[in-house]
Amino acid sequence: MSATNGLHLAAEIGGPPHYDARHYVELARLAERGALDFVTLGDSFARPGPDALAVLSRVAPATRRIGLVPTVTTTHTEPFHVSSAVATLDWVSRGRAGWSADVSTTEAEARLFGRRSAAPAAELWREAGETADVAARLWDSWEDDAEIRDVATGRFIDRDKLHYVDFEGATFTVRGPAIVPRPPQGHPVTLIDGTGGPSQEAAARHADVVLVRATAPEQAAGIRADVRRRAAAYGRDPDTLRVLVALTVDLGDAETAPEPGLESGPPLAAGGSYYRGGPVDLAELIARWHRAGAVDGFHLTPITPERDLERIVNGTVALLQHRSLFRTFYPGGTLREHLGLARPANRYALAEART
Repeated sequence: MSATNGLHLAAEIGGPPHYDARHYVELARLAERGALDFVTLGDSFARPGPDALAVLSRVAPATRRIGLVPTVTTTHTEPFHVSSAVATLDWVSRGRAGWSADVSTTEAEARLFGRRSAAPAAELWREAGETADVAARLWDSWEDDAEIRDVATGRFIDRDKLHYVDFEGATFTVRGPAIVPRPPQGHPVTLIDGTGGPSQEAAARHADVVLVRATAPEQAAGIRADVRRRAAAYGRDPDTLRVLVALTVDLGDAETAPEPGLESGPPLAAGGSYYRGGPVDLAELIARWHRAGAVDGFHLTPITPERDLERIVNGTVALLQHRSLFRTFYPGGTLREHLGLARPANRYALAEART
């Protein structure tokens, strides 16, 4: 289990695109009433609709505690801009930002930019890992007390506390320092879907939250153990990872009886990523898997956000709270605090302290 031994819950608030910010604000506020750790908003270059990061920047001042995690596609996007935008979201939300790294593999999306052709997924995920690496370095390129803001002397920054990152990757170089001060969380939370394939190594090496898919708690436990083993091989403390099962949920049949043969438990599709049933059975599934030590929590994607998120919060989450399996309030103010993750020390300040 996680270092806090607590259950972590998150939800996706995307769906058909909406161009009125109130839609996303209302969904985020609903999730916040349930004390969920964070909401995600999916995005890609292939779908219509507003930019997820921009949308959640608008949602941030309309919410108080819920974590905000937009999808950010690292392919065709400058790593320096990724770092700056995510850091800005962390400032706007006062320490509640994360980002879900993803890649773009299609030629149609590549043509939207005209800079390069599509590339194999393995190559793109190596680049995504390098983007996560350089983003963390850029967030550290300002020490926490680099801002002076001394009006009398006209000094805004202590230049000795700004650092060049001088990063050289396979497809880009970044000198730095950042143009945004170090974020309130130090490093906004990084989420990667590490279910399988080329994203696994990037998740184990760089993610704070890893999404996986499984059909049974025993399978989930094995995947979680593998993610932690891979992280340890990169010199990371496995207890700094949160492994969440990604589950698409359809609660439209909340008032109907289970299908014959499914009375003994909630149904899971063969792919392990789809649940169809009622809020009570979903709560039973979550409680059983978590008590078995299989996962740190769940990331739930409602089939119909307006309908199913309400049933998740007022049905599933309320039942878990009634059974003292999930918190009823936020004990902290940042997403890292929700997840039980420490604020990272600044690598450059540590290096200077050792010399």
